[in-house]
Amino acid sequence: MSTDHSGTAGAREEAPELAAIAARFVGARRQGQSLPAFPGEIPPDLATAYRVQDIAIGQWPDPVVGWKVGFIAPERRDVSGDERLLGPVFARARQFAIGGQLSFAVFAGGFGAVEAEYVLRLDADAPEGKTDWTPDEAAAFPSSLFIGMEVASSPLATINQLGPRVVVSDFGNNNGLIVGPGIIGWASIAETSLTCRTFIDDRQVGQGGATTLPGGLRAAFAFALSRSARRGRPLKAGDLVATGNATGIHDILPGQQARIEFDGHGSIVARAVAAAPMDEGDWPA
Repeated sequence: MSTDHSGTAGAREEAPELAAIAARFVGARRQGQSLPAFPGEIPPDLATAYRVQDIAIGQWPDPVVGWKVGFIAPERRDVSGDERLLGPVFARARQFAIGGQLSFAVFAGGFGAVEAEYVLRLDADAPEGKTDWTPDEAAAFPSSLFIGMEVASSPLATINQLGPRVVVSDFGNNNGLIVGPGIIGWASIAETSLTCRTFIDDRQVGQGGATTLPGGLRAAFAFALSRSARRGRPLKAGDLVATGNATGIHDILPGQQARIEFDGHGSIVARAVAAAPMDEGDWPA
């Protein structure tokens, strides 16, 4: 992994072209609108894309409560060597599945999908100054595991086609996280036994589990701990980490229902609605 600190929040004055990209994505999300194309020149590397993301986080009036981890295919990686990427989960986009059907917003005309997720919650602050984590170290860190559903949505319909630098630039293509029941003693459970299936309008569209992505939960958690620390955003107690799509990335449109069955650990049911303009009273002048 790279040891750069170029994504450190507030580390230096940002280039106006990066601020313009961030502002366009934030504005589109704020208005519930789609974008016809990437709003500017695509960042040349992940480090620059994280600078865009940091600017956008600073423009969003809602605290970050967690991070989604996305896998980067080998042919799409850059000089950083990162096998995964991060995107923020904001407080108002986090929901808890406590019974009944939930709804979540996707951008009509943009990209919308759901992903089955195994979600880790830190039960202690990550140690200051530790920027390299192995999967075994991550598994030993105090944490709890939950079932979950990521809302993968962006105003830009082609976000995944354009690749990781674009995904990172727009909040990691995240628009929410639904957290379900817990799975006790996750570190002692064989990840191969954690399996699940995803349905859209009662049609099965994917199956898999914690080992669908290389390295499984432990590798994803280690990456989140390492990259967050290197960005100057070390993880804290209570932070959530969505470890990656467990059954694939499944397109969804407003009006459709998603259901994820986590074998032996419960289910999550939620319906997609079209993103609407956010209440202007929630935003600073």
